[in-house]
Amino acid sequence: MPILEVNDIRKSFGNTEILSGISFTMEEGESLSIIGSSGSGKTTLLRCLNFLEKADRGSVSVRGQIVFDASEPALSADELRRRRAHFGMVFQSFNLFPQYTALGNVTLAPLLASGGKNADEIEATGKKLLDQMGLSDRMNNYPHQLSGGQQQRVAIARALALHPDILCFDEPTSALDPELTGEVLKVIRELAENHTTMIIVTHEMAFARDVADQCIFMDSGVIVEKGPSRQVIDNPQAERTRQFLSNYNS
Repeated sequence: MPILEVNDIRKSFGNTEILSGISFTMEEGESLSIIGSSGSGKTTLLRCLNFLEKADRGSVSVRGQIVFDASEPALSADELRRRRAHFGMVFQSFNLFPQYTALGNVTLAPLLASGGKNADEIEATGKKLLDQMGLSDRMNNYPHQLSGGQQQRVAIARALALHPDILCFDEPTSALDPELTGEVLKVIRELAENHTTMIIVTHEMAFARDVADQCIFMDSGVIVEKGPSRQVIDNPQAERTRQFLSNYNS
């Protein structure tokens, strides 16, 4: 059974349809890259999966259980929070809380979710995650004391702290210079090698080809092509995919 099933997701803003019937599945432990031009619907898709936007139509299932159905009535805040926990989200702009240390950012959501229980265990997990990110010596630093790459690694640890089924990245390196980009991509590569289930919206074509198992190319709100990453990027079948990659690499 796929860990994720996305069926006919549609989303419009006003009279403009951004997603025009997106459907795909993912297996557990698989990493999926999503590529495409700006405005193709990549970020909107992630935001619909993570309940930051409500799709107008369609459904999403995780481990065989429906977590979103557009025909459902509005969810309570508690139920929305419970369903959102299936997806961890890492944003391009980090979105760390400036008043909390790196460790505080990682442990805040688990502490709130537990009602303050298991604080020692949550702190130990937070320290372990930051160590995994190569930030064991930065745990007590505040965001303004960290580089962009370090802040993004804290954001990844924060997303992992809630043990999501699927980790989602929205262009995680777009705000970073090339040296810091390498730091973050190294962490994501290690997560992929450990079979963390991930969806990665990225403009790093070489990374998408070499790290992700599968690749989706989106254009104008539809999936134009999907397949093994090396096949899609090195030997695309659709003319529109070939045009995009040609322009991108020119």
